[in-house]
Amino acid sequence: MKILLVEDDVTTATLLSEVLTAEYYTVELATDGQNGLTLATLSNFDLILLDLLIPKLDGINLCRQLRAQGIQKPILLLTAKDQSADVVKGLDAGADDYVTKPYDISELLARIRALLRRGKTELIPNLLSWENLDVNVISAEVTYKGQPISLSPKEYSLLGLFLRNPQRIFSRSEIIDRLWSIDATPSEGAVTNLIKDLRQKLKMVGMSAELLETVYGLGYRLKMPPQTQDGEESQKTDGLRKTKNHTAIAAINKTIERYKDTFAQRVTLLERAEQALHTEQLLPELRQQASNEAHKLAGTLGSFGYETGSKLARAIEHLLIRDKNLALEDAVQLSELIGQLKEALSQSPISFTVEQLEPVPLPLVLVINDESFANQLKIEAAVWGVRIEVALNWESYQQSFSQFPKVILLKINGQKSSQKSLKLLQQLKQQFPNTPILVIAEQDDLMQRVAVARLGVQRFLTKPTNNEVFQIITQMLAQFQGSQGKVMVIDDDPVMLDILSNLLQPWGLVVKTLQNPQKFWETLITTNPDLLMIDLEMPTYSGIDLCRVVRQDPHWGNVPILVVTVHTDIKSIQQVFAAGADDFIGKPVVGTELITRVINRINRSRLQQKLTT
Repeated sequence: MKILLVEDDVTTATLLSEVLTAEYYTVELATDGQNGLTLATLSNFDLILLDLLIPKLDGINLCRQLRAQGIQKPILLLTAKDQSADVVKGLDAGADDYVTKPYDISELLARIRALLRRGKTELIPNLLSWENLDVNVISAEVTYKGQPISLSPKEYSLLGLFLRNPQRIFSRSEIIDRLWSIDATPSEGAVTNLIKDLRQKLKMVGMSAELLETVYGLGYRLKMPPQTQDGEESQKTDGLRKTKNHTAIAAINKTIERYKDTFAQRVTLLERAEQALHTEQLLPELRQQASNEAHKLAGTLGSFGYETGSKLARAIEHLLIRDKNLALEDAVQLSELIGQLKEALSQSPISFTVEQLEPVPLPLVLVINDESFANQLKIEAAVWGVRIEVALNWESYQQSFSQFPKVILLKINGQKSSQKSLKLLQQLKQQFPNTPILVIAEQDDLMQRVAVARLGVQRFLTKPTNNEVFQIITQMLAQFQGSQGKVMVIDDDPVMLDILSNLLQPWGLVVKTLQNPQKFWETLITTNPDLLMIDLEMPTYSGIDLCRVVRQDPHWGNVPILVVTVHTDIKSIQQVFAAGADDFIGKPVVGTELITRVINRINRSRLQQKLTT
């Protein structure tokens, strides 16, 4: 599938292009917004990757112009962590999703896959099949009767193009437009050779049936698969590929090696700003240039394996963009940060690994108390990118499964089991207050619908088809993903940090723990959390101290704060709220209460940010 990447940082763009090519995407690069607008209007792209801070035409205005011209292809924003206002503006301008820099490669690829699926008029399964030929679009694995087939990126793209459009005839020029970048000028003979090579590779693994049909004078289309003999079952791939194309990994690491020495040169601009600040001659233009360079480095370094360098660049950017006059102590701090950044860049970067291209585990959909219904869904589950498991009750689930369910499905079988099922549903809502639950009923009864609605269940289906069930599950998973956020936990007790982290992570929350409160401020800047969870009693700086420090800063003053304390008397709680905390929770921590408070606070904060933007 064809992706337009709009990114002005050459090093980031080169690495990202290597990664996307390794995943069998065709990538077209634009280094400024105006060029991106031109390319988007001239060629047909399946998705647009758009950096916000680009020259000539910034990402937000580019997004607006694309939507104004009727271009409705999915747009994924690439943005800095601490620009939440710009993210909201970008989404309001028409973008579909965003990823923060420095981004995790596996998360970026997952969001690209999700948007490409969402960009279709119909939900397309994650497994494309033709007779015994299977293509797993998540892992890019191609098999025939379970036997792997090694295809080039162009061959893979050609195969996917026809499997996704089984009724369509593609001319050679249309295939060139889909599979090659706009600056490439292959002849139509290149398409003929590509189809010949694909046919040859399929024959080499024993595939006798002809996949593609030549429509003379028009082009090519997918043939109808031959009828399978009775009892014959095509072997479906039931898991994600365990190994990736090592040639692609080597190409990515070669790109990292080629550009790693250029980062030290880019620090020169920051050093010029530091020297000017020491002599009180830092002009606004140089300050802005240095801030922009730190912004770009913060996003680029993380993608190249310099995680510490990315955090230091982020801290430099934050220092330079402060809305105040810089003083001598700021010059000293800037000097220290630049020194630490140069030290971090003197180390070898972390090499790109196979695991970074591996898709995340399939989300678990738990079917409660109906084994036969679960078995029906299991047959199609892998096609829809989910994993179906059944539990007779909650106790059996705890004993059998370690993965946390993303969706719970409860089927009510007739009036006799209705009351029993409603009681079980009530228990599930108490145990999983924020997990989406889908109720399926045998009869469409208003009284039953009301009873289910009163328990807070938002999805109710009557005698649905399996296809309808999976479509609703897909929607619920997308909504659940939207509630995820980042939580920073500060506690001097390492055991408590582990407990809180283990409680939060299964819900998809990213957790950053900190044991030393003296490192609070620098960790806050580099983490950019959606919520702070602070212990009340700590050495050096108490939870009250840290609450006050956060609230006095205009940039961080609105971050939700949840105080965790063993002291729940009225006087202690009054002090907590007076210091600026939004909420508190007593020790020992109750898991369900904690999760409810954390997710509700994050969602409320995001809503307030959007309303005030």
